[in-house]
Amino acid sequence: MLEPLNEGFLSRISDLLLCRWTCRHCCQKCYECSCCQSSEDEVEILGPFPAQTPPWLMSNRNEDKNGDSDHTASEAPPTPQDNSPDQRRSSSDTSKSAYSLTRRISSLESRRPSSPLIDIKPIEFGIIGSKKEIIQPSVLRKTYTPDDYFRKFEPRLYSLDSNSDDMDSLTDEEILSKYQLGMLHFSTQYDLLHNYLTVRVIEARDLPPPISYDGSRQDMAHSNPYVKICLLPDQKNSKQTGVKRKTQNPVFEERYTFEIPFLEAQRRTLLLTIVDFDKFSRHCVIGKVSVPLSEVDLVKGGHWWKALVPSSQNEVELGELLLSLNYLPSAGRLNVDVIRAKQLLQTDMSQGSDPFVKIQLVHGLKLVKTKKTSFMRGTIDPFYNESFSFKVPQEELENASLVFTVYGHNMKSSNDFIGRIVIGQYSSGSSESNHWRRMLNTHRTAVEQWHSLRSRAECDRVSPASLEVT
Repeated sequence: MLEPLNEGFLSRISDLLLCRWTCRHCCQKCYECSCCQSSEDEVEILGPFPAQTPPWLMSNRNEDKNGDSDHTASEAPPTPQDNSPDQRRSSSDTSKSAYSLTRRISSLESRRPSSPLIDIKPIEFGIIGSKKEIIQPSVLRKTYTPDDYFRKFEPRLYSLDSNSDDMDSLTDEEILSKYQLGMLHFSTQYDLLHNYLTVRVIEARDLPPPISYDGSRQDMAHSNPYVKICLLPDQKNSKQTGVKRKTQNPVFEERYTFEIPFLEAQRRTLLLTIVDFDKFSRHCVIGKVSVPLSEVDLVKGGHWWKALVPSSQNEVELGELLLSLNYLPSAGRLNVDVIRAKQLLQTDMSQGSDPFVKIQLVHGLKLVKTKKTSFMRGTIDPFYNESFSFKVPQEELENASLVFTVYGHNMKSSNDFIGRIVIGQYSSGSSESNHWRRMLNTHRTAVEQWHSLRSRAECDRVSPASLEVT
């Protein structure tokens, strides 16, 4: 029992005095002496530390962490007993030296982590600078084809009326029995040689009897219908047939042309509106027919009977007036140019209208001056190009108002009122106020603008100047 203990104690002292790579028996380098030739496992232990810790050292280290002491955690593996004393002594020395080195290596390994710690971070790209931007993979989004793009639109939002979806699902017979507004016969054809669209209004039948809202209608048994034609969305450049007197089955047989490119015509919608003429009141809309021209073979042409449907617009527009205003401060003159009018309300059943414009200057609430244009026979789209000048000092300009009234000339009775607007201090609307303000800001420069005509009652309600004129 004493011999192994002494040898173990002496080996530890020799390890402390000698280099760890020096042999205790011959005092030479271990890799140079002949007595220290070992197996491959021992070379791995005695050589430089490997990159990865051997599995049997890992198990020993884990046992050291969980146990109470390093001595109890790992012990030398048992060796078989030999009968020869010399062999038993040499094997004992070898095993003890290997055991000592194993303990030392395990103690050094326990001081450092068994495996390197890897810090996982997002990959960073870009120029090295003070501010780095972390780039992450972007989410792939769906690419839309043109068909998918147009599917996002809801056509019902762009329809003429809120009940257009119900109209499309009904046949002409069902629409006729539901609304009982009659039917309209018309045709279309496009001329590729001259680039214009021809619309032929043929006839209408079974129109409803007229409705009078104010009781002024004398004949309540018959209508005085006419047709207005336009290509949506342009409602300003419309056409209009003649008025057919006292009939519910009018025959028009009138043709109208629209100069428009073929591709543009395919994007338009043909709107035909039947209106009941009333000389003593506002004209009333009977019904309408709308046909998208993209659904029609324009080159081949064709004619159709279509049932009339109700219109959201119960009354027709009164027309538009183009005016030019110019003020000269040095001369104190307010110049007015009446250029033209278009789509005026028809006042004569036989020959359209004989329209003229009356211009009246009102200072405050007092009528100062009245002038008027010549009348144009038999037209609802007259050209005037007439100029008028009013003397208005600059200090009185802020209190001035111009009242423009369009009449239909009538030789047998009083003139027929068509429409009115007021421009100036007491303007009849935002469009008129804007025109007056632009003129005040640009002296000596003519300012042109289109104006939609209003009814007499509407002007009297918003403009005190309208009440001062006749």
